[in-house]
Amino acid sequence: MLGTEAREALYDIIRMRRDVRAEFAGEQIAEDVLWRVLAAAHHAPSVGNTQPWDFVVVQDEQRLKEFAGHVAGCRQAFADSLPEDRKSTFDPIKIEGIIESRTGIVVTYDPERGGKHILGRHTVDESGLFSAVLAIQNLWLAATAEGLGVGWVSFYEEEFLADFVGVSAPARPIAWLCVGPVTRLQEVPDLERFGWRKGRPLEEAVHRDRFVGPDNQKS
Repeated sequence: MLGTEAREALYDIIRMRRDVRAEFAGEQIAEDVLWRVLAAAHHAPSVGNTQPWDFVVVQDEQRLKEFAGHVAGCRQAFADSLPEDRKSTFDPIKIEGIIESRTGIVVTYDPERGGKHILGRHTVDESGLFSAVLAIQNLWLAATAEGLGVGWVSFYEEEFLADFVGVSAPARPIAWLCVGPVTRLQEVPDLERFGWRKGRPLEEAVHRDRFVGPDNQKS
């Protein structure tokens, strides 16, 4: 069992964690720190102990600029699809720090890692993908503990990113993570600060014995 100090430190890291966009300091992560963070990701639990992830580290400046250009185009396409009221809310929101972070970590998922008979995936195939997402969470918390920021970029076309980092089917990229030193971490998540969407209280997310949806809640 963890001591009180270690337990509180863990909860503090979970509370501090942010999806970082504008706060990257423009410095590259130190190599030894990068490997510690990747090791934390690699220690994530995985269904059938398959470890279905790989990590592609992108630090070349020109490649970062190339991917940032692709993301900018996807961002604009999304903005153009919004009604005017939502577009005005979205416009000031920065959605990536690809160049400023100076390091991108592409996390991939290989559904065939471990062969055809994977313990734990017989009835819930998505547990393989969930395992790779747990590696991302490990990476994110470790980076926060190291004083780094992480930003998950989701404005890209998967086919483009797969070709960009040389991943071929059945493996696929599931995340581009911007990772680097930050000037600070925001107290309030960006999407709340900019009025896009607020989080909901824990009490609304907890159910006892059976799920209670909005249509059968008591008034």
